[in-house]
Amino acid sequence: MYDICCIGHITLDKIVTPHHVAHLPGGTAFYFSHAIGNLPVRYHLVTALAEKEAALLSSLHERGISITACSSRNTVYFENIYTSNQDHREQKVAQQADAFSVEQITGLNARIYHLGPLLSGDIPASVIKTLSEKGIVSLDAQGYLRNVKDEKVYPVDWSDKKTVLPYISILKLNETEMEAITGHTHIASAAQALWNWGANEIVITLGSNGSVICKDGAFIAIPAYKPSAVVDATGCGDTYMAGYLYMRTKGATLENAGKFAAAIATLNIETSGPFTGSESDVLKTLSAGISFNTATQYL
Repeated sequence: MYDICCIGHITLDKIVTPHHVAHLPGGTAFYFSHAIGNLPVRYHLVTALAEKEAALLSSLHERGISITACSSRNTVYFENIYTSNQDHREQKVAQQADAFSVEQITGLNARIYHLGPLLSGDIPASVIKTLSEKGIVSLDAQGYLRNVKDEKVYPVDWSDKKTVLPYISILKLNETEMEAITGHTHIASAAQALWNWGANEIVITLGSNGSVICKDGAFIAIPAYKPSAVVDATGCGDTYMAGYLYMRTKGATLENAGKFAAAIATLNIETSGPFTGSESDVLKTLSAGISFNTATQYL
């Protein structure tokens, strides 16, 4: 029995920023796994990639992370292009991987299953329903809002949202995804719609403006902590959720889990690539308490 199991594709990523161009493994599975791998928790990753790209898992194997690698005809290939505004990026997809299946997750046992679809067809509703019968399901909904046409990523509505949300215990969205799914720009209105459709605990990230956690009619504003430098925002949302779910498995309050998550995301943005620090590094950022922005204006 694992505390947390992440299900998602490892990707080939080309990251373009005003300062550099980097070729790195990526995807929710990669960034989440590296961050959670630094924390004292029983963790397992289920991913899928082409056999010829198996080396993408080497850094995770070196960290001693437990992995089930499913075979796929292709590995997802993303190009992430950032401007000087790290809250915005343009994406392209050169190739897509096979979807996950119920058969691939039948033998899994975990307290929390964190799902990181990158594209709309990655994780079918049947897989989510099956996992909800086994444990708590956490979902980063970003992939369900991405449709690929001629290698370009176009935003779309999540067609299965009302079917899937009743099986989701923890839902993570950013501000743009929140509006796309609910049609609301105000967090309270959006959260009410998501609650009506079945979502329970909702985490809304707002980039450098912090985040808001919504549950049982309550709204908790979480500050963003000031980074020493803004280098690369890729994977910050995945790193945030690694910290958040880790703290939730420890029984932390929503506020304390959110603050820990915000601090670990701040450390992630200070370097290119995944978070490689420790829990003590996160606690130092928290104890410094240098808030960048708060999300109170969104409530």
